[in-house]
Amino acid sequence: MQKKLLSIFKYQNSLIARYIRRNLVTLFFAIFFIIGLVLFGNQFVLMVQESVERGIPLQELMPLVSFNMIRDVSLILSLSLFLAIILTISQLYKNSEAVVMNSLGLNDKHFIFFIQPLVILSFIIIFFLTIYAVPWANQQKNIREEETNNASEFSFITEGEFEVFKQGEIVFYASESKSLNTIIGEQNMEEIFIYAFDNENPVIVLASEATKYIDSVSDSIYLRLKDGVRYQGIPSNDNINILTFDLYDLEIVSGELQNSVAIYTEIEGKSTLDLINEGGHQANAELQWRLSQPFTVLILSVIGVFLGKASPRGGKGVNLLIGVIVFMLYYNGLLLAKSAIELGRMDPIIGLWGVHFLMLVLLLLLYQFRQRKISNYLDKISIFNKKEKIHA
Repeated sequence: MQKKLLSIFKYQNSLIARYIRRNLVTLFFAIFFIIGLVLFGNQFVLMVQESVERGIPLQELMPLVSFNMIRDVSLILSLSLFLAIILTISQLYKNSEAVVMNSLGLNDKHFIFFIQPLVILSFIIIFFLTIYAVPWANQQKNIREEETNNASEFSFITEGEFEVFKQGEIVFYASESKSLNTIIGEQNMEEIFIYAFDNENPVIVLASEATKYIDSVSDSIYLRLKDGVRYQGIPSNDNINILTFDLYDLEIVSGELQNSVAIYTEIEGKSTLDLINEGGHQANAELQWRLSQPFTVLILSVIGVFLGKASPRGGKGVNLLIGVIVFMLYYNGLLLAKSAIELGRMDPIIGLWGVHFLMLVLLLLLYQFRQRKISNYLDKISIFNKKEKIHA
């Protein structure tokens, strides 16, 4: 046992192992920086745009960007490490260094062994992020979004501008607007014009003033119109209905839609222990998603070594493209399985582990292909078929 440990330590600290790890770390940070710059830069631009549109100070939205960064960093880390492994192994073959190493008895198994310290370190970091840091970030993000929405709950209704609600079913206009109570979300408006539909019949509502509020039971957002007239039907139609009212409540945002979104965000913000104790489809889906992300690093690291083999005369861009496609299929498969569990269409026992099993099968096929065992089997089958034809 002691000799085996010394042998492992000797391999890990060999000049070749340190050379491969050094190249891997350099490529990893370069790829991580590029992907992070693109992704987080895009999020920052969208946040600035939202700040301008909603009239919310940018400094109040900046914490949301940091919480999104914590949420996405595990995905970027996995992709960066995977692509870095492919490029590192490809460079070895491009520079004919891998050929020399193979002549010394070093093959894919040794390459996988050499990069294991970095892979295990990435596994630990992603495990900590997905189990502890990301749920905390989602929870803090939900709290901050709720505070921001309460502070500017009705800032999307701007005086002197037409606003659209319920995917274009309601068009609203107010000449003046003033917040009454930002805590409970009340806002007073004057000179109201509303164009809507009731059973495919056009409805025009005119009111002297309106108050916007949130129903405490349904969480729906309503407009309480005062001293107005409601016209239903086409103006040239004889069957037009005219209704004069003192008070008239109109729902502009459904509470069911808001609650359905809140359920998913609440699940994402719960701690891992709470998900284990809670159970249910959504909790099981979220729990499996958190546990799956660290394991993807282990599987992708081995696949990356196999995909990294390239001919010195060929282009390494092909292997990189295949790696991106494999990564996208892998993570999209996990997301589809997660969604199926949430909707009750897939047994949680199979769940996301079925996707990992398929990736292990793909890994086994790649290994067999690299060892030329599949081609040998096919040759044997073809020879067997030829012999049968000759005897026939």
